[in-house]
Amino acid sequence: MLSQYVDNGDLPGLVSLVSRAGETRVEVLGNTAFDGPPMQRDSLFRVASFTKPIVAAAAMILVDELRLSMDGRVDTLLPELAATRVLRSPDGPVDDVVPLERPITLRDLLTFRQGLGETDHPGIRQREDELELRTFGPPVPRTPLEPDEWMRRFATLPLQYQPGQRWMYSTGSHLLGVLIARATEQPLEEFLQERLFEPLGMRDTGFTAPDPTRLTTAYVGDDLLDPAAASQWLQPPSFPDASGGLISTADDFHAFAQMLLTGGDRILSPAAVAEMTTDHLTAGQRTAAADFLGPDTGWGYGLSVSADRYGWAGGLGTLWSTTPAHQTISILLTQRALWTWPEELFAEANSPAW
Repeated sequence: MLSQYVDNGDLPGLVSLVSRAGETRVEVLGNTAFDGPPMQRDSLFRVASFTKPIVAAAAMILVDELRLSMDGRVDTLLPELAATRVLRSPDGPVDDVVPLERPITLRDLLTFRQGLGETDHPGIRQREDELELRTFGPPVPRTPLEPDEWMRRFATLPLQYQPGQRWMYSTGSHLLGVLIARATEQPLEEFLQERLFEPLGMRDTGFTAPDPTRLTTAYVGDDLLDPAAASQWLQPPSFPDASGGLISTADDFHAFAQMLLTGGDRILSPAAVAEMTTDHLTAGQRTAAADFLGPDTGWGYGLSVSADRYGWAGGLGTLWSTTPAHQTISILLTQRALWTWPEELFAEANSPAW
């Protein structure tokens, strides 16, 4: 079904994985670049927003251990947010602000209802550019800032909405990564390694490519985005991007998805997994987010939720879906940015047939 997109040159290559009730099937097609060596099952991909549910799960480990509270204010660990102000009107001037009606909570960050995210407000976007706050990609180039400096600058922005009022994509994950690092008093990548990647056998997942020879080349359409031989993922980042910065493989991410499907597998409590995979948006928030999330789709913690499945996508060309009733996990990894995929590929990649 998918081979035609490699054969006709839409994609250099891909890895697809489907598991159901203990049986796993993997297809490896094409090359790691248009002019590269053959794709392998353990080829490395920039999984982009697959990072979000992984970091959300890390936060839920801390909730399970009572080190973080879902409805506790985050400014105890992110004091930069204590004096945050909010636009009087969501489309109003950036200097016409009012106080917070309540503090931002961990639940706000996990559900992307912290009050500011990817926005089309011209005044906020201008300030983000001036402060170098929108340099997370997508996700090339990396931000040059370290987490503390990024937080200091972010705190000078007004929120567009009061906390809890509106779903806004992505920024909650940036903040969540800093929160986890401060709560654990260790770098985010170290905590992920110790509490998720090592226990789950995700030996190839991290913010830096573990083996440059297995790294794929990333494209936007036919245009080169990040060549394997000179990739930014060959060097550790100054700011580990909890929104979209991870490298991984099909088998590694399958291990993470399987952990969720089996109710936590001693990594998370069943209650934490249930929270992660439940839609937390109100009907109005779901309607307002429909252009981004799709119809009849809500948001859990770092992932989308619909009537029969949950999962998410990575902007650089990855898709993941879990259907609990059928015990099925589907993962597709490509190197072509998602927004440049042929429409037919979207339809087939989301087909129940595979």
